[in-house]
Amino acid sequence: MGVIDMDRKHTFNIGYFLLALFLLGAFQAWLAWREVVPLSHTELMRMVDQGKVASVTITETTIQGQFKEPQDGRSLFVSTRVDPNAVAVFDRAGVAVTGGTDSNWLTTILSWVLPVLLFFGIWMFLFRGFAERQGMGGLINIGKSKAKVYVERETGVSFEDVAGVDEAKLELMEIVSFLRDKEKYGRLGARIPKGILLVGPPGTGKTLMARAVAGEAGVPFFSISGSEFVEMFVGVGAARVRDLFEQARKAAPCIIFIDELDALGRARTPFGGYGGGDEKEQTLNQLLSELDGFDPRVGIVLLAATNRPEILDPALTRAGRFDRQVVLDRPDRKGREAILRVHMKAVRTAPGVNVGDIAGITPGFTGADLANLVNEAAIFATRRDADQVTMADFTEAVERIVAGAERRGRLLGPLERERVAYHEMGHALAAASLAKTDPVHKVSIIPRSIGALGYTLQRPTDDRFLITASELKERMIVLLAGRAAEEVIYGEVSTGAADDLAKVTDVARQSVTRFGMSAAIGQVVLEEEKQQWLGDGARLHPRDYSEATAREVDLAVREMLDEAATAAKELLRSRIDDLKAGARLLLERETITPDDFPPIRRGEGISGRRVNPSATGRATTSS
Repeated sequence: MGVIDMDRKHTFNIGYFLLALFLLGAFQAWLAWREVVPLSHTELMRMVDQGKVASVTITETTIQGQFKEPQDGRSLFVSTRVDPNAVAVFDRAGVAVTGGTDSNWLTTILSWVLPVLLFFGIWMFLFRGFAERQGMGGLINIGKSKAKVYVERETGVSFEDVAGVDEAKLELMEIVSFLRDKEKYGRLGARIPKGILLVGPPGTGKTLMARAVAGEAGVPFFSISGSEFVEMFVGVGAARVRDLFEQARKAAPCIIFIDELDALGRARTPFGGYGGGDEKEQTLNQLLSELDGFDPRVGIVLLAATNRPEILDPALTRAGRFDRQVVLDRPDRKGREAILRVHMKAVRTAPGVNVGDIAGITPGFTGADLANLVNEAAIFATRRDADQVTMADFTEAVERIVAGAERRGRLLGPLERERVAYHEMGHALAAASLAKTDPVHKVSIIPRSIGALGYTLQRPTDDRFLITASELKERMIVLLAGRAAEEVIYGEVSTGAADDLAKVTDVARQSVTRFGMSAAIGQVVLEEEKQQWLGDGARLHPRDYSEATAREVDLAVREMLDEAATAAKELLRSRIDDLKAGARLLLERETITPDDFPPIRRGEGISGRRVNPSATGRATTSS
């Protein structure tokens, strides 16, 4: 990836100056050493007595002089002063004596300047290191934008490398076409959008899409993260925004890309000026001013990405600033197939690998998840010294991502291991017996790194966007079937169903408070949808219904859970022989599939039974 420096300047380096002074002093010392003979005090006195010394200069510590005739080709000498009464000796010998000092103007200046320069250089070195670690940069350039500039041939990414988000790609291709041919779009009075906001969960390819725009546009592409505008000094962020747009105007037509816009454009509050928030508000205000100030006909497009659009300031997302919001959501099955084909180009796969089958067992995976899946599969194949990546490697990689790595070193006691086997077989038999569940793909009692002691993996047949009330009831039955199996076999339950209880309670509560599926509560929404992109608890909302209604909600949730638990126990009692046989086989092999134990295959269950929990392709685990 190439980076262009748009403003190269030659700067003065103090290191070169210090090096030149050192070399000059060394050269002078070398010249002086070639002409001077070092003498001891005894040798000097003897040569004085012999009349070989023409003149001397006495300083506080040395005696320097000249021979009457050169000695070994050198006419100067130096000796350390020892006798304070040496002047009298020279006088009696008729030698001219003069006074002097040990230093000259050059050594005096250097003795003052060099220490100052040395300490200044050390201080600058340490301060620069500290400033770079803090993201401050140089003091002179602290208000300069840190944006990197890319051009078409240097990003290494084009629209061909982006798959699974065809609608978003189409909208951005339109922007690229506008930059290349403004006259075509302007003939009917259309103008290019000022700003385009890429919105989507983490890992869906927002930054990759922006780099692809850089590769396709053929115009300068300024890339910067929103956090790089915010510094410890007040006013720096606003100055960098001004400098960024000034550079963009000089390079127009061009594209400005701000990644993680939420770090810069968080919604302002009445108390924003307290606690350091004023600096961020100044930066945001400057960005809003620049968005209003530039003419889109010049050809400047502002591209930004965020996975937290709900916290952005409304003034930033209104029409006329960010005119478009392009959503990059989790890909559907067709999109996952396209993404897998892109990433599998670099992997040597076996002939039996079916991209459609891999896409079918990865619902909910983002582009980043799928890239990681292909890499994990290649690692598994390399670990076993294989020449090609097989379907088994991809299946193992899915389990690695969903349920965590195997922890065969975690040894369970015989009784605990048997209980986990019955627990997982309860999930599997319930899923196979109910009419609308996803098929069971694998059952295992091998502990995993996420804390699961076993898991039941179901593979969906297609993507689901709606789910009925009966399907939610079936989901709850399958989630409670593991706990029900323990109660049927042992007469009591354990803590292994803690994760199942948390999931089934969430399903029941959403059925009552969001989907209006309880006759006692009625068709009313009591709670808003939870933030899907950042996980639970991303936004907290106060409860806006009464205590009496809250009690009715709790009673309705409890009734749903009790019905699901009773149905699960009845189902497993009717298949008690299959439950025991499956648990024995699972204890023997640790991991089984429907081919190993047909009763967990769809169609082998109880006919006429219509209850199913749709496990969304994720593993049902026991902790």
